[in-house]
Amino acid sequence: MRLSRRERLTGRAFLVALALITLLPFVSMLSAALQPRGTVPTGLAWPADPQWSNFVDAFTVANMAALLRSSLFITVGVVPVSVAIATMAGFGLGHLRVPGGRIAFGLLLIGLTLPFEAVVTPIYYQMRDLGLLNTRWAIVLPLIGLYMPFAVFWMRAHFTNVPQELSDAARVDGSTTWQLFWRVHVPLARPAIASLTILLFLWTWNQFLLAIVLVDDATERTMAGALGAFQGQWGTDQVLLCAGSLLILTPTLVVFLIFQRHFISALLQGSLKG
Repeated sequence: MRLSRRERLTGRAFLVALALITLLPFVSMLSAALQPRGTVPTGLAWPADPQWSNFVDAFTVANMAALLRSSLFITVGVVPVSVAIATMAGFGLGHLRVPGGRIAFGLLLIGLTLPFEAVVTPIYYQMRDLGLLNTRWAIVLPLIGLYMPFAVFWMRAHFTNVPQELSDAARVDGSTTWQLFWRVHVPLARPAIASLTILLFLWTWNQFLLAIVLVDDATERTMAGALGAFQGQWGTDQVLLCAGSLLILTPTLVVFLIFQRHFISALLQGSLKG
C-alpha cells in the first residue's frame, strides 16, 4: 500500500520533531558545560566564549582514565561471556528442542519479570559471603546472571525461526551438533548476536545501581556508577557536572552510532520472520 504525499510529509515532520525533542537535553547540557566555571547555566543560551577546557577539567578531577579502564574491564568481563552462553542456550532451546526446554524457558521468563531493585539486596549478601564486595567481580558476575533471561530469550527467538531443513541437510552431510551450531547457525545469527552485543554493552556501560551498592571505590565502578560520587563531590559546580556527564555518555553514543545498522537489521529481520 503506497502512502500519499501528505502522509509521507506528516511522517517526516513527526520524525524531525521527535529527533529535536530527543536532542534538546543534550544540547542543553552541552551549552551548560561550555559556560564559565562558577556560573549558573540558564536555558539553552550559547556562551559567547565557549570554555572547551571544562571537559579537560572534568576528565582530570573525575579521574576518567581510571574509570575508563574499570568500565572496559567490566564490559569485557560481562558482554562476551553473556553473549556466548546466551547463543548456545538459545540454540538448544530454540532449535534443538532439548528435553526440559519448556520448563527452563518458563523459568527464564520469570527472570524477565524481576527488576534489579528486587534482587540487589540478596546479591549484596551473596557477594559479601564470597568475599567479592568492593571488587569489579561483584559487578561482573551478577550482571552475567541478570542478563541471561533476556539474552537467551533474544537468541531463542532467532533460532526458533531458522528452517529445520538447514539442519537436516547438514546432518545428512555428517555434521555433528557442534559443527551444526558453529558452521551453520552462528553465521546466520550474526545480526542477532551483533544487536544483543550492542544492547549488553550499553546496559553494562551505563550500569548504575549495582555499581554504587556493591563497590565503594568509585574507580572500581562503571563510569555511570562513578557519576554518583562525582555528583556528590562536584554537585555545586553545575558546569563541571554537565561536562562530566557528557564525557560519560559519549562512549555509548559513539558505539550506537557506529553499529546502529546492525541493530536495526536484526530488529527488521525479527519482524519479517515474526
